[in-house]
Amino acid sequence: MKIQLKPLQALYFTQFLSAFADNMILFVIANLLRENGFSPAMLALVSISFFLPYIFLAPLVGPFADKHPKSFVLVIGNLIKALGVLLLFVIDHSSILLLMLSYFTVGVGAVVYSPAKYGILPELTRNEDELFHANARIEAYTIFAILTGIGIGGAVASGTSPALSSAICLIIYLLSLAMTFFIPRMRGNLSIRYGAEARRFFIDFQQLLNRPDTSFALIGTGAFWMSSAVLRVAVLAWIPIALDINPQSFSVSLILATTSIGIIAGAFLAPKLIPLAHFTRSLTFGFGMFLIIVLFPWIHVTFIAICLLLLVGFMGGVFIIPMNTVLQEEGKKMVGSGKTIAIQNFIENLLMAIGSGIYYLIVYVGVSISGAIVGQGLLLLVFLLYLVKYRKRITG
Repeated sequence: MKIQLKPLQALYFTQFLSAFADNMILFVIANLLRENGFSPAMLALVSISFFLPYIFLAPLVGPFADKHPKSFVLVIGNLIKALGVLLLFVIDHSSILLLMLSYFTVGVGAVVYSPAKYGILPELTRNEDELFHANARIEAYTIFAILTGIGIGGAVASGTSPALSSAICLIIYLLSLAMTFFIPRMRGNLSIRYGAEARRFFIDFQQLLNRPDTSFALIGTGAFWMSSAVLRVAVLAWIPIALDINPQSFSVSLILATTSIGIIAGAFLAPKLIPLAHFTRSLTFGFGMFLIIVLFPWIHVTFIAICLLLLVGFMGGVFIIPMNTVLQEEGKKMVGSGKTIAIQNFIENLLMAIGSGIYYLIVYVGVSISGAIVGQGLLLLVFLLYLVKYRKRITG
């Protein structure tokens, strides 16, 4: 019997599967690092290799997605991700550089995949109302994939051998790839020139930075994702030490997943708590996020740790959503929604790489994981204090 899927349904499924595996693979690599005697801090170093493609390829991936059929670009993205997982089967796991190469390859696939999943939506919808609902659904599928990828995917990775969990990731990427064949292949714009578009990227980037509200939002969202990326790696190492839990227990990933639940709750309530006309008020929740982060070193009770992770996620959700909304709405008018997303990805991943590098250096010089978490909190505080000062340009 032939399976029939509507193009939008196929897109939602391919996005869910691909994002699920993107989050699960982090736990696979974390297990490989542990099995080969690396310190937990090395996960931050490997994480940087995932962020680098977003930084170096940002000016090119948008034009690539527009020049070729976007369903074809989705296939290419998933193939590159699958190649990154395949490398795990053949490389020497005792080499940190080869593990970084594998995760870097997955990152290249992710950055190629990203603009196509959003850019294809106008091609698969008939009007603005349909496009709005499609955007909402693909975000919902992405959030659900992150939550289950960390929780269920992390639990599976913890309970199986790295070879088996790598194979599961590979199968999921290939299933995601198969779903893209239910999406029609529409012609791209072959007249696009990469050199001209790359130059345009930096012009648009400067334009968004020169406007106070979009600049504020770019820095604010970047600071949030920097903290989230480092906190995920740090808490993954902190939970077994502080809560006396076996690092290979599936409980570790389930506890970590509570942060995502908090972010979802915060994102849902953000419009009710922060009026968009006064979006800079979300800074209050940023400071709340900072205060909770610096509490972690003194917590050794699992229930309290879970409550704090929920709360830090909630604070983060309320902190980021108003800024994200302003950036997308104003950016769409100024340079276009796709280019705004590309610039936002560039800033966020640059700060995530810098934050992860600082975290690694702090631990490398002998500071404890708890001390490194406090250090990350202080780095977030620096950004928040800068934004408080910068807010005067917006409020007058």
